[in-house]
Amino acid sequence: MEGLVSLYSGKSDLEIVAKGENAVDALKIVEEISPHVLVLDLSMPGNAMAAIERIGQNYQATRIIVFTANSSIETAIQALNYGVTGYVLKGSSADDLHEAIRVVHDGDTFITAGFATKVMMAMKTADLRRRTQAQKRLSLREEQIVRHLMRGSTNREIAACLDITETTVKHYMTMLMHKLDARNRVEVVLAAQKLNVIADGGANRGMSGRFK
Repeated sequence: MEGLVSLYSGKSDLEIVAKGENAVDALKIVEEISPHVLVLDLSMPGNAMAAIERIGQNYQATRIIVFTANSSIETAIQALNYGVTGYVLKGSSADDLHEAIRVVHDGDTFITAGFATKVMMAMKTADLRRRTQAQKRLSLREEQIVRHLMRGSTNREIAACLDITETTVKHYMTMLMHKLDARNRVEVVLAAQKLNVIADGGANRGMSGRFK
């Protein structure tokens, strides 16, 4: 970090207001000085990611740039989710970091070229996975029916227990097969278990419901 300080101390458009050696220093700097931009190395002593999360939650006036040799996509996404708006890989030119500071200060996001494409693609894939999972979340009635299926209940038994008609049970079965991409009741159960789409509290949510 000393190298960065000496490198940028002569820049007319930058003012270095503080420097630190570890995660604790980073938090103190933000708490006491509230700099516009904080450049932070993930490999510094202490829990850098925890410091980033805390700053992102409580000191949003300070924009965070991660300057690191860590090219892990997962780490970058975690940092961005915690509030980082700049992610610059070591090995980039000095101009890249200077540009990142300017861009982040102006309210935009900067990620090292090339690496940015990989990060964005990974984030899109994760978002699609989350949305797909949300679409497969079961309603209370669907959860009740799946739980009865797990016990081996027939449509008639499910209808009697839930006080609905067999036709209604068949309707829900069709909906479940479509939602879980299943071809039969066994695959519905397997898909529900695999995707963990049944809420943890489902067992206590009125297995003997009396509504249609």
